[in-house]
Amino acid sequence: MQRYLNWFTTLYPVWLVGLSIIAFFNPESMLWFDKNWIFWSLAASMLAMGLTIDLADFKRIGKMPGSVALGFICQYTVMPLVGWLISIVLNLDTGMTVGIILVASCPGGMASNVIAYLAKANVALSVALTLVSTMVAFFFTPMWTSALAGQKVPVDAIGMCISALKLTVAPVLLGVLIRWKLPKAADRASVFGPSVAVLAFVLVTGGIVAASADKIAANFGTLALAAFLLHVAGFAFGYALTKLLKYPDSIARTVSIEVGMQNGGLAAALARQHFATIPLAAAAAVFSGVTQNILGAIIAAYWKKRPPAE
Repeated sequence: MQRYLNWFTTLYPVWLVGLSIIAFFNPESMLWFDKNWIFWSLAASMLAMGLTIDLADFKRIGKMPGSVALGFICQYTVMPLVGWLISIVLNLDTGMTVGIILVASCPGGMASNVIAYLAKANVALSVALTLVSTMVAFFFTPMWTSALAGQKVPVDAIGMCISALKLTVAPVLLGVLIRWKLPKAADRASVFGPSVAVLAFVLVTGGIVAASADKIAANFGTLALAAFLLHVAGFAFGYALTKLLKYPDSIARTVSIEVGMQNGGLAAALARQHFATIPLAAAAAVFSGVTQNILGAIIAAYWKKRPPAE
């Protein structure tokens, strides 16, 4: 069973791109996956993340405070500002601006942990960074979205904060609680965690691509360029800054992956809930999610063949 689950998780980009293409050319196949499905599937993926976390993961944060602080600062300063700068340079319309800034202001997701493993990076640090950035997303994601996109569209920062709490902190803490009180049950369930996260975001992407197929078709080139620039900048800056500060190569790879890969599913869910009147916001979020996973898979394949130079 574990072998097949690993196979399914490793082929994440294939499922993501495949269902996106199906939903784009045949929207009716995925229109059923609406806002309620998106919310609960993302909550399930966050619960799955929580089931994989134990006290040792919290202890790891204290053992590598410099690396965690560096990754955290890059994720919640570099990425939102890069997203905002891209929206200005490319003169993006309101919907794309909101979507790009929103995804740039989100925490890392479980996909980054999978990519870190494949890239021979520091998986423990990757998990720690994902955990830290997720637990504070309820504050930083609405804050940056309001600060950088609030000039173009009204942003309900309090409402987004509550939504992010429901989608991230609550299910993750529930998962941690289950692992603490029912460790054997958590062990059995956590085997499926990465696969649940993969399935959730693949379906979220398919649902939003189907609902926004016409908007994506009309703005495909701009969406592709904006998403590509955002995530390439994240991967590059995360790696370059970490190496500049003389951290080992495995740490640099990890920070690069965590900064370059955001929780596109969370961004898409927040866009559908709080910017429903501008469908390009959600479309930009899922387009960004697809792009980062393709880039992450390419980077992982490259690094996998090259052991970290410590």
